[in-house]
Amino acid sequence: MNKIILKPGKDRSVFRRHPWIFSGAVSRIEGDLQEGDVVRVYNADMQYLATGHWQIGSIAVRILTFEDETVDAAFWHDRIAAAWQMRQAIGLVDMPENDVFRLIHGEGDNLPGLVVDYYAGVVVVQFHSIGMYRERERIAKALLEVLGDRLTAIYDKSEGTLPYKSAFVPHNGYLYGKAENFIATENGLRFHVDWLEGQKTGFFIDQRENRSLLEKYAAGKQVLNMFCYTGGFSFYAMRGGASLVHSVDVSERAIELAKRNVELNFPGDTRHEAFAEEAFHFLEHARDRYDLIVLDPPAFAKHQNVLGNAIQGYKRLNRKGIEVVRRGGIIFTFSCSQVMTKELFRQTVFTAAANTGRRVRILHQLTQPADHPVNIYHPEGEYLKGLVLYVE
Repeated sequence: MNKIILKPGKDRSVFRRHPWIFSGAVSRIEGDLQEGDVVRVYNADMQYLATGHWQIGSIAVRILTFEDETVDAAFWHDRIAAAWQMRQAIGLVDMPENDVFRLIHGEGDNLPGLVVDYYAGVVVVQFHSIGMYRERERIAKALLEVLGDRLTAIYDKSEGTLPYKSAFVPHNGYLYGKAENFIATENGLRFHVDWLEGQKTGFFIDQRENRSLLEKYAAGKQVLNMFCYTGGFSFYAMRGGASLVHSVDVSERAIELAKRNVELNFPGDTRHEAFAEEAFHFLEHARDRYDLIVLDPPAFAKHQNVLGNAIQGYKRLNRKGIEVVRRGGIIFTFSCSQVMTKELFRQTVFTAAANTGRRVRILHQLTQPADHPVNIYHPEGEYLKGLVLYVE
């Protein structure tokens, strides 16, 4: 078995059970390591610490286990079974009004580099590390063993998720079964899932509870859903009794999918209109038109080195939203950038509000739902931040 020996004093984060080992902590390597290999990690005194996947880059090892155990077929079965059992424990499995949830959430489920979303019998898998990608056949087999007849297809959507410098060239495709023209249900609302061409795994499951909250505020309001993608917030607002809902996204494809989803739930309903337009251009003409605005942009910063630009982007977007919303209006604003902490996001929104001169109060502080768990030893996993603002 290949080994990695850490520099003196660099084992502290491992003792704190953080699942990443950075390249600067590595003293030497024993063996012929290839990217994605399973490797055993030792401290400077040759004390065993953990076992994980070796990779090229700033994160050298993603830890799979802190126990001295073999990473074999039984290991994958047990980890996936544990993730499934947690979803059962929190009441997401076999719900008549909901057949969509995240089954595996990377480090949050002690499987760093692996994301699995469940859509009414189909799971969409994304591998974010070479080690996980190399295990895809055993992972697919374990999913079939654990889910049994609840599983009709497994789709691998990893073309855009593996490290770009990797020697592997993944291709999206089915690992098991097949499904087409697929419709899933979330909290009694139906939507088309496009895992073939859509963003992420086809739908943003992490906003489920935040969409439900927005529904409670929507009655009688004129709602603007910016960066709408498939229209999730829009059809929740419509069910909540909104008098008008406008969905905006720069992508023509996203707008068409949003229209289809609204029609699926509210056929012929004239309250909804969708626009394929750039966000800031649309907001320039939105002053005093909306009582409730959703600002849910894609990640402005995926890496620490672009955080400064991201802060300016969030500041500009939130300032514009606060400027244009009607008096007594509500804004749901979000950041899904992992490097943007909740404290920094709140400070950024504070600065944006201060620049408008309007009185703004925080009604709710939002995060990701329970099927996107945060490993307590890996605070970086708390990636979704949200604020609900009341603007006078």
